[in-house]
Amino acid sequence: MSERVHVTRNDLEAKIRAGEIDTVLMAFPDLQGRLVGKRTTGRFFLDNVADAGTENCNYLIACDMDNNPVPGYKFASYDQGYGDMLATADWDTIRIIPWVPKTAMIMCDLYDVTTRELIGVAPRTVLRRQVEAAAALGFLPMVASEIEFYLFKDTYDEAHDKGYRGLTPHSPWLEDYHVLQTTKDEYIIGQLRRNLELAGVPVEFSKGEAGRGQHEINLDYTTAVEMADRNSVYKNGAKEMAALSGRSISFMAKYDFNDTGSSCHIHSSLWSLDGEKALFDGHAEQGDHGEHGDEHYGMSKLFRHYLAGLIATSQEFALLWAPTINSYKRFQLGSWAPTGIGWGIDNRTLGYRLVGHGKGTRVECRIPGSDANSYFAFAGTLAGGLYGIRNELELGAPFVGNGYEAPEIPRIPWNMPDAIDLWDSSSIAKECFGEEVHHHILTMAKAEWSAFNHTVTDWELRRYWERG
Repeated sequence: MSERVHVTRNDLEAKIRAGEIDTVLMAFPDLQGRLVGKRTTGRFFLDNVADAGTENCNYLIACDMDNNPVPGYKFASYDQGYGDMLATADWDTIRIIPWVPKTAMIMCDLYDVTTRELIGVAPRTVLRRQVEAAAALGFLPMVASEIEFYLFKDTYDEAHDKGYRGLTPHSPWLEDYHVLQTTKDEYIIGQLRRNLELAGVPVEFSKGEAGRGQHEINLDYTTAVEMADRNSVYKNGAKEMAALSGRSISFMAKYDFNDTGSSCHIHSSLWSLDGEKALFDGHAEQGDHGEHGDEHYGMSKLFRHYLAGLIATSQEFALLWAPTINSYKRFQLGSWAPTGIGWGIDNRTLGYRLVGHGKGTRVECRIPGSDANSYFAFAGTLAGGLYGIRNELELGAPFVGNGYEAPEIPRIPWNMPDAIDLWDSSSIAKECFGEEVHHHILTMAKAEWSAFNHTVTDWELRRYWERG
């Protein structure tokens, strides 16, 4: 794990007073994982915002993707007047944003303006609570993710005017690992790597993916909240840099049914609280022999309980990894996205893949799409794993073979209504997240499903307008 370039509060103040920074963006994730917030002048930030924070309408974490207030939330409503919430700077998250002139960004936590308590349903808080639950058991979670996207030659405005149909992918070919095509894309992808590094988001790799114009950028692993913050900066920054270059990027899970879906593979492991000892490596445990041929495949007992918990909760927690109608289009046979929740050793046909060795021993969850809200997706991963540890769940044998053709493996919900029902009736979700968060996620998902059912799709028009 490499540490990102750290900008202190004193560093930021000095840059503002020197005129190097004139705008500070106080940002936080909404329910969809998008960054929202306020820009303030450097002068006003120092005089009025740094200590006080900014006040923002609480509907921002109780509305849909179109920013329509959604009825049914207990947290905020018209009946309650849609009041303010306080966004307070997390001083460990200051970043200089090189692709936007003279701008710094700070990630914020959300507090009740009256009680000054953290707002429990805010995505960043939901993840913090799971990190705290891990700490109470003596563990520090480490997380990394691989988020894929499609690069298009169309601008965002052009794509909108075309109704997002007939767009031109940046490559006419499947460019998985190809160097020639990715060199053609490098004027955009290179910007992303370099600017993300400068913004304190350490990058490991970029590579072409298995779709036309599809790419993946891998970020260094780190602690859970910091990793989710990095993902937010990455996804927001990728779109901004593409827009500034006359191009567009989409993190849709499945933008075209005939092309490969985009994933957000989550790698997770638990460490000692001081971050010094990796706890998933079973080679040091009595009875393990340091080979994948041993009884437990190099996995510690803790790891086995953790993975068993993930498998046990995956169906009920699906909404945390697949939050939109489109998410479920990605789960197709032979598509590189899993349809089954089994686990295997370096097997990409399953929901969970055992990877790494030594300190790098970890599990890869291949279920989430690139449209997942990282804060909720990471929270679901940790909650499931910790559930397995608390209940000492036993892990079954790894699956060998093609997971798409394995009827004995439980299946990922293939549509949103099924995922909603599973979450709604889940006592485990209520236990792990509490009634307040459980209700908030449920209301968000029901609003997404309702929005879809209050529209007529182009598929329906083509199918039924003349011939129906």
